Amino acid sequence: MKLPTAKQMQNLDTTAINDYGIPGVVLMENAGRGTVFAMMDEFDNPQGKKILIFVGPGNNGGDGLVIARHLYQLGALPQVFLLVRPEKMKGDAAINLHIVQKLPVPISLVLDADGVKEAESISDGAWAAVDAIFGTGLKREVSGHFALTCELINRLPCPVVAVDIPSGVDSDSGRSLGACVRADLTATYGLAKPGHFIHPGAELTGRLEVIDITIPHEAVLKAGIPQELLSPETLQGWVPERSADAHKGTYGHLLILAGSTGKTGAAILSAEGALRSGAGLVTLCVPKDLNPIFETSLPEAMTVPLPHSTTGHISVNDASLIQESALGKKAVAIGPGIGTDPDTAQLVLSLYTELTIPAVIDADGLSILAATLSELTPAAPRILTPHPGEMARLTGKTTKDIQTDRLRTAASFAQENKVILVLKGSRTVIAAPDGRVAINPTGNPGMAAGGMGDVLTGLIAGFLAQGLSPWQAACLGVYLHGLAGDRIVKKTGMKAGFLASELAAEVPLAMEEIRGSEIKYSLFQGN
Repeated sequence: MKLPTAKQMQNLDTTAINDYGIPGVVLMENAGRGTVFAMMDEFDNPQGKKILIFVGPGNNGGDGLVIARHLYQLGALPQVFLLVRPEKMKGDAAINLHIVQKLPVPISLVLDADGVKEAESISDGAWAAVDAIFGTGLKREVSGHFALTCELINRLPCPVVAVDIPSGVDSDSGRSLGACVRADLTATYGLAKPGHFIHPGAELTGRLEVIDITIPHEAVLKAGIPQELLSPETLQGWVPERSADAHKGTYGHLLILAGSTGKTGAAILSAEGALRSGAGLVTLCVPKDLNPIFETSLPEAMTVPLPHSTTGHISVNDASLIQESALGKKAVAIGPGIGTDPDTAQLVLSLYTELTIPAVIDADGLSILAATLSELTPAAPRILTPHPGEMARLTGKTTKDIQTDRLRTAASFAQENKVILVLKGSRTVIAAPDGRVAINPTGNPGMAAGGMGDVLTGLIAGFLAQGLSPWQAACLGVYLHGLAGDRIVKKTGMKAGFLASELAAEVPLAMEEIRGSEIKYSLFQGN
C-alpha cells in the first residue's frame, strides 16, 4: 500500500481535478459521505443522536461540513463548532459552509478560550465527536484556542472520529505538533499516510478506514510514491519456494562472523534465525577458544575455528582464512556479539569494503562503522540494521532526533551512504538508496528483549543467501520477524516473556501464513 506524504497527496488531488476533470467539491463530497458511512459501520445508526463537529480552516473543515450535512439528512442532530470566522473559509469549504448555513443545523463560533468553554458547556450527551480541525498539511505547532479545542475533544466521554488524520499529528512523520486529538476512528482519504503508522501518530489514529474518494488508480501509479506499508500481498511472492528435487545447496550458504566472550548467544541466535529462514547451509567463523560452545549449542550449523583468534574475539590476523571461507557463500552477516576490540574493528572495516558478496551489518559491527562509514566504499550491497541508539551513533544525532522523524532520517541516510537501512523499533522503517521507503506494521512490545535483533540479522542474511535482492530480504525479514512475534502473542496470550529462540522457531509458520494464496491478515487491526 502506497503512503503519500502531505505534498504528494495534495498533488494527487490536483491531478484528479486538473487532469481528470473531477471537481474538488466532488472529492470533498465523497470524503464526507464516506466518513459518515464509516461512522455508521463503526457506531451504528446516528438517527436522533447528538454529534459534535469541530470545523477548522481549509479543506479539512470543508470535509467536516459535508459530514454535518449528511448526518442531518440521516436524522442525526449535528452541532457544528466553527473555529474560524465564516469569511475565512474559502473555495470548496466555503461552498459547503453556505449549504449548512441554510439548514437547521446549529453553528457556534469558537474563536478563543471563552468559546471553548461555551462549546464544552453544550457538549453533554454527545453520541460522537468529529475532529475536522486540521488535515494532513499541518506543519506548525497547534496553539491557542485550537489547542484548547483538541484538549476538549480528548475530554469528551463519547467516541471521536478524526477527518483524514487526528489534528496535531504530522502526516509525514507521525510526530506530535503540540496538542493532539486521540481518535477512536480515523477516516483518511484516497490513501493512508505515513503518520498513521508511526508513533505517536499510530496510537492516536485508532481504527483506520481508507475512504475511496475516486482519485483514479492511474494517477496514483503515475505519481511514483516511494513510501509504502509492507503487506502480505506484496511479500507473498518473495517467500522462497521449495521444489521437490531441491537439496541443501539449492538454498544458499551463509557465512556469519559473530560472537565473543560473553556474547556467544548473539551468534547462535543469528545462525538460528538464518536456518529458520530456510537457508540451506550456515557456517559460523568463531574464535578458536569459543568453538566448543558453538559446536554443542547449534548442531545444524557448521563452524570455522579461527586459529589466531584465541583471546575471545575475532582477530584481523585471521582475515585471510575468513576471506577464503567466504568463497562460494551467497551472503555474510557481521556483527552480533562480535565486540569492538581494535583488532576486531580493523577486520570489520576491511571486510566491509572488500567482501564481494552482500552483507548484513548489525550490533557491534555498526558501532565499529560509526566513525568512518561515510569514507567507506563497499564492494557489494550492504544492509545495516541499527536500533535508534546505534542510528544516533551512525549519524551523530541524538536518539530523540532519530525518533522524531524516523522516515526522513532513514531515507536520507540510505541515499547518502548507498546502503539498505533497517531502522529498528516499533514500526521498523526500511529505506533504499533509490529513495524507496517501507514501514513494517508487524511486531509488538513483547519483542523488546535481548536476542531479538540477532534473530532478525540471521533472517535477513538467510534470505540474501537464498537469492532475494537486498531490498526483498530486508523487507521480508523484518515483516516475518514481527509476524512471528505477533503469532506468539495471539497463540499464547503472553504479552512479554517469550524468548528470541522461541520467536525464531515461529518464523517457518509465519512464512506459511503469508505463502498461502488467500491472505486473511488485516493491516488495520489496531495499532
